[in-house]
Amino acid sequence: MDGKFVAYYRVSTAKQGQSGLGLEAQKAAVESYLNGGKWNLVGEFVEVESGKRKNRPQLNAALALCKKQKATLIIAKLDRLARNLHFISGLMESRIEFLAVDNPTANRLTVQILAAVAEEEARAISSRTKAALASAKARGVVLGKHGAKLGKANHEQAVKTAHNLEATIEALKSEGITAVREVATALNARGIATPQGKQWHSTSVHRLLKRLDNAT
Repeated sequence: MDGKFVAYYRVSTAKQGQSGLGLEAQKAAVESYLNGGKWNLVGEFVEVESGKRKNRPQLNAALALCKKQKATLIIAKLDRLARNLHFISGLMESRIEFLAVDNPTANRLTVQILAAVAEEEARAISSRTKAALASAKARGVVLGKHGAKLGKANHEQAVKTAHNLEATIEALKSEGITAVREVATALNARGIATPQGKQWHSTSVHRLLKRLDNAT
């Protein structure tokens, strides 16, 4: 490979940037691709950034150097530039030549198609994440800072229930009902619900008995 090149590397977290995780692989890919020709790597830029953001100072600096040196921007992978179709289009409109090592024969149309696919994948991941959070919320999973407060309230309610059932548990013991499974069956038969309004099981009875033991 001949000519002038400016290398642009991107890592998604500060930790990766400091440790070299991912960065060394990108550098190795670029050097391996350029090896064997009369090439000149006139600059290298490392960005610690999210691929969804358009404002990346290191990329802007790399593009500025490309214009000044009439060099080609080289990257290890297309997704290291961005996962946003509009951003890729804007980069192409700058008329700066760029090369992705993982797809060196790609023309402008190919790059736009690949960028569109990457953008759709990112959108799908975001949609699945939102759906998973909504499903968790529907199941009663508490999200956010209020979870600790509600957890404390639930604990207090469970302790209160244990106190109210203390006499019932003692009565069951006097009848020879001591195994957690038998206690669960007896409580359900009496129509006594858990603090959440559900039926008793071995696990919930075990927690109930543990709370009673801790209270004594």
